[in-house]
Amino acid sequence: MSSSSSPRRRTSHTPSRRAAALALVGVSALIAAAVQSGAATAAPVKAPQAAGQAIPGSESVRLTPAQRAELIRGANADKAQTAKELGLGAQEALVVRDVLKDADGTVHTRYERTYAGLPVLGGDLVVESTPAGATASVVKATRAAVKPATTTAKVPAAKAEAQALSAAKAEDAKNPDVNRAPRKVIWAANGTPTVAYETVVGGFQHDGTPQELHVVTDATSGAKLYEWEAIETGTGNTVYSGQVTIGSTQSGSTYNLTDGTRGSHKTYNLNRGTSGTGTLFSGPDDVWGNGSPSNLESAGADAAYGAQLTWDYYKNVHGRSGIRGDGVGAYSRVHYGNNYVNAFWSDSCFCMTYGDGSGNANPLTSIDVAAHEMTHGLTSNTAGLNYSGESGGLNEATSDIFGATVEFYANNPSDVGDYLIGEEININGDGTPLRYMDKPSKDGSSKDSWYSGIGSIDVHYSSGPANHFFYLLSEGSGAKTINGVSYNSATSDGLPVTGIGRDKAEKIWFRALTTKFTSTTNYAGARTGTLAAAGELYGTTSAEYTAVQHAWAGIAVGARPGGGGGGTSFESTTDVSIPDNGAAVNSPITVSGRTGNAPSNLAVAVDIVHTYVGDLRVQLIAPDGTAYTMKAYGTGGSADNLNTTYTVNASSEVANGVWNLRVQDNAAVDTGYINGWTLTFP
Repeated sequence: MSSSSSPRRRTSHTPSRRAAALALVGVSALIAAAVQSGAATAAPVKAPQAAGQAIPGSESVRLTPAQRAELIRGANADKAQTAKELGLGAQEALVVRDVLKDADGTVHTRYERTYAGLPVLGGDLVVESTPAGATASVVKATRAAVKPATTTAKVPAAKAEAQALSAAKAEDAKNPDVNRAPRKVIWAANGTPTVAYETVVGGFQHDGTPQELHVVTDATSGAKLYEWEAIETGTGNTVYSGQVTIGSTQSGSTYNLTDGTRGSHKTYNLNRGTSGTGTLFSGPDDVWGNGSPSNLESAGADAAYGAQLTWDYYKNVHGRSGIRGDGVGAYSRVHYGNNYVNAFWSDSCFCMTYGDGSGNANPLTSIDVAAHEMTHGLTSNTAGLNYSGESGGLNEATSDIFGATVEFYANNPSDVGDYLIGEEININGDGTPLRYMDKPSKDGSSKDSWYSGIGSIDVHYSSGPANHFFYLLSEGSGAKTINGVSYNSATSDGLPVTGIGRDKAEKIWFRALTTKFTSTTNYAGARTGTLAAAGELYGTTSAEYTAVQHAWAGIAVGARPGGGGGGTSFESTTDVSIPDNGAAVNSPITVSGRTGNAPSNLAVAVDIVHTYVGDLRVQLIAPDGTAYTMKAYGTGGSADNLNTTYTVNASSEVANGVWNLRVQDNAAVDTGYINGWTLTFP
């Protein structure tokens, strides 16, 4: 029996638009731990010689699977020495998860961590090494030292199991059952690292989506610490892309939907089932589908085409061979369930799965949906952003961002590139898209800008600010028309943003995702990571670096460079630890070159990483010692992190001199630090 690969494959599709109902799936919105730490600022201090061009050697190279495997072997051989250099304790060990290499020889190695042999959840970190092998910088998911008081559990595993099942039932899960018994771990994603149980509950979510609910239980007190859903969902409908060429394989006289040129990606027909792989699409000819949803091959062809485009995009644009970078393809399953209006990615099967929509007449297999789901796999195998709270919103936004960039990359005349999510599915019945990147709030639920409670809403809506940031960075604010689509993007502060182009913006986000973000990255951490990525690629004095600052300020994360609007800003980026239930700490900024008094609208932008901000009192201290309380103790609720701008009437104060941000933690247990702050004189 002979076997040959046929990369050129014709499928016949008829363009159409079909309406479908949508049940957006999200986990119970817990406030994420979201601790981003480590100085992700290893960047060139000057711009490249050719303005607008990436610094030579700064971009990651395309590694073959064999080259990547060799780098991982080297990192594994040296991981004990690396742990020692990082100052990890005797009971801590590193586990290599991913590696990238820049053209100049810089290597970025991502590690998980163990303590006394137990997995440390939230202990992941990224080490950047020089070409000579020296450690240049480290980004950690947690700043706290991993030194739990004990590794001995005081509550039985059965209690954790019961708690996890209760959490699933609270979400109206169908037939929940423990599919991974409680395992003992160290929970380090927020607060003080502690011994805990992680329990995984299977079954189905309320709408029929498979469930993989992770529940973390304190093994000493029995309290629930955290939960997240590992099945990462998106939405869409069949976008008939015209006649396209896809990869298939011939074996004797039979053809099947196995793409031999892209990691042997396979496309299966579940035929309304909800488990297993189903049946590999095969037939006597090399033509799949006829463009009608009633022909089961049509959805299979769309899924295969979308996976092919996404594979090519990551390989050709970002130099990554497959989701894991190892040259191995995931697989796709279509025709999942009955009237299932969703699509999802699952780590456990390393696959994308698509339902057929309302009435089983609208398969959810569009280009942007395929790219969205495949990108969830990429995120899981790189940053591992927790799918809850702010990190969950960034996870979803990453899939939307690259769903859009893959659509632009495809350059398919039947589905032109745009910054609209699910624009072809007519989910609302009136021709409007599911989500808008230029103004996320137009969908009625997503948020345009960051605010302190955004981690408490569904991740599909907390993704809005990051989507908005990417649009602003790519295209800028204001009214414009791109590929026939009209946009009009406003900013949170009313000031303009000038875009740098999608090609540069996608490079910056990908580099930040793969070398700067960790499992607990929040919006403030995403700003830090993208600035570091822009600095490495284009220089810290480049227009690109400044544009990243402007775009984040445009969604209320961080300050404008130079104060925006012609003002002047003074910034401190020095980390200052905040003692738990201890004395107040100060972070100073020296103001000089001003005349007269400070203004009545002095802008004070604070970036404080801290669990349970209600414990904090935050004050601005003038040069003469006068204290202006901006946030009183007991306000702010139970939210994590404080990233906001206060307006202070400081008109009675002399402008020049040393100003201080004073922060005090007034209650026990929760910890954090001042990540930075800015004074802006309008």
